[in-house]
Amino acid sequence: MNFKSLPQLLDYFKDEATCIEYYENIRWNGNAVCPHCESENPYKTNRGYKCSNSDCHKKFTVKVGTIFENSKISFRIWFAAIYLATSHKKGISSVQLALDLGITQKTAWFVLHRIREMLRAKAPQMLGEKKMVEVDEAYIGGVESNKHINKRRSENGFTTNEGKPYKAKKIVVGLIERDGQVVLKYVPRADTKNMVSFIKNHVPANATIYSDEAPVYRQLKKVYTHDSVKHALNIYVEGAVHTNTIENFWSVLKRGLYGIYHQVSDKHLERYLDEYSARFNTRKLSSNARFVSFLEQSESVLNYKKLIN
Repeated sequence: MNFKSLPQLLDYFKDEATCIEYYENIRWNGNAVCPHCESENPYKTNRGYKCSNSDCHKKFTVKVGTIFENSKISFRIWFAAIYLATSHKKGISSVQLALDLGITQKTAWFVLHRIREMLRAKAPQMLGEKKMVEVDEAYIGGVESNKHINKRRSENGFTTNEGKPYKAKKIVVGLIERDGQVVLKYVPRADTKNMVSFIKNHVPANATIYSDEAPVYRQLKKVYTHDSVKHALNIYVEGAVHTNTIENFWSVLKRGLYGIYHQVSDKHLERYLDEYSARFNTRKLSSNARFVSFLEQSESVLNYKKLIN
């Protein structure tokens, strides 16, 4: 299979049997493995497999232990949803996905969150071993001057004029390699503790890091080759010193969050960041290679109760 569009994808996955066989080859390389006890000798049944291990002896299908577990949606619809969610540069809303695939908005919302679970990085990603890294923070939320007077920050900074809690902007810190990968994290405060610890988890010592002149980055010189661009003096590029790469990424992220999803809760923001970073980090892959790469990472279960809890 080597598809370049959604019609070509659906032409190949014309029935459920084809989809199941394809995914079994992706997950098990053709040799089924029990997801309960990892036994490699299950036998086939009319509805899937049954473990031959006498201590286990459980029934299962290829969906068990993956984002597809307990889903009544066919693999054909799932594969179309994965293609749409990962090929649209700024994402796709649950309302639009429901219309495109003929499912309910609630189902589409759950499907998209399971896809984000699949896109989540399963291990810390190290950057900057051979490339220059840029670091910056973005603030997600409405512009203060555009808010209704009763929803603006009051003098004490914590409540509105109606006495309701003031909702400050969400802070996202990002690291990006030039012509490479991006790593994002939602942090409660843009302070040294949150920012520097995040950088140390993802960038090896002695790497080259560029930032703006924010005070939180001053400690980076102790561990890294660090320089900052003077935005306050209207200097945005000084030789190799700039943060234009991460600024360009922020524009895509914000246009997606504001234009496609409109509003993202604190609870689920990290999942949306996983979606945007995974899509960006696979931007050089073909549609087919990206699709296969994501399916190889699909062994992660997310049930509805856990999602909304």
